Amino acid sequence: MSFDLTIVIPTYNERENIPVMVERLTAVLRNINWEVIFVDDDSPDGTADVVRAIAARNPKVRCIQRIRRRGLASACIEGILASSAPVVAIMDADMQHDETILPAMLQMIHSGADLVIGSRYAQGGSTGELSSMRVRISQAATKFSRIVMKHAVSDPMSGFFMMKRPFFEQVVRNLSGKGFKILLDILVSAKSDAVIMEKPYTMRKRSFGESKLDASVIWEFITLVIFKFSGRIIPYRFLSFAAVGFTGIFVQLFALWLCFRILNLEFIISQILATLVAMTSNFILNNQFTFNEQKLKGKGLLSGLLTFYIACSLGAVINVAVADLLFNRSFPWWLAGTLGAVAGAVWNYATTATFTWRTSVGKSAR
Repeated sequence: MSFDLTIVIPTYNERENIPVMVERLTAVLRNINWEVIFVDDDSPDGTADVVRAIAARNPKVRCIQRIRRRGLASACIEGILASSAPVVAIMDADMQHDETILPAMLQMIHSGADLVIGSRYAQGGSTGELSSMRVRISQAATKFSRIVMKHAVSDPMSGFFMMKRPFFEQVVRNLSGKGFKILLDILVSAKSDAVIMEKPYTMRKRSFGESKLDASVIWEFITLVIFKFSGRIIPYRFLSFAAVGFTGIFVQLFALWLCFRILNLEFIISQILATLVAMTSNFILNNQFTFNEQKLKGKGLLSGLLTFYIACSLGAVINVAVADLLFNRSFPWWLAGTLGAVAGAVWNYATTATFTWRTSVGKSAR
């Protein structure tokens, strides 16, 4: 069966919202040939089961359940690629996006727009009852995103938009597939002559479930902007890995000060303990942020920490060896030291990505 419009909705723990969402879409799209694809990241609350139960009696509803994979951006991409409709829309399952503007957005697409954004900040739009803290975070992110923006839009952080399939196919291979702000990724990857319009709407209050906004989402957004600003030269995850490693310097210095100056331990013992503390801190932060989609839990957390210790210990040896080799070949001391640190960091990233978090370096470099 072919459809004129596919709505892709990524989900995680949204079972209460699914029946209501399908009812609302059915009501507002009654004169449109549409389908909805829910892409569920194996929600423990049984969201996928609810979707499949509805799909069994409603041919407009489909379910993609992903096992051991997470991430809003990659879920959106997978859902779009699973459809064949000439127009696709992205929206959340939490009822905060106003589905009643979908027909108007589709009309704007038919009038020549490549991409139509449901905007909270365009004239006539509103953040509704969104908390003041969330509004400030969103506005700050919008300003920060202008570093890499080609197009002047009011709400690049929106998770509610519609686009033509040919437009998506032009940008899809340049998308990172990471993070929660896929629209920003699309806008940065789009050609400068793309026709982009905005449709104002008032954001609604979430009915059920909990917001997915947390520190890891903010971290992914910042990393995405830097990744795009670098021209995609430096791998997305390596940027996060390197940033975490940088924080480890300060953690190690603080631990060294505590052990040596406060606890009066011998310097060599203090240095060893400080190094272990820094490595542990780096592991925890990388598990939470850099490899959030492969986050280790339970017994895997301990085995992962041990492999991380081993990899980073070898990385330290490589760091020193490369720096010493270059220095003895007349490289300036600062350059030799920097290149040694880079070599060690690359080794640590490659080995921990492969063995600690059991992922592919090639995939994680997107």
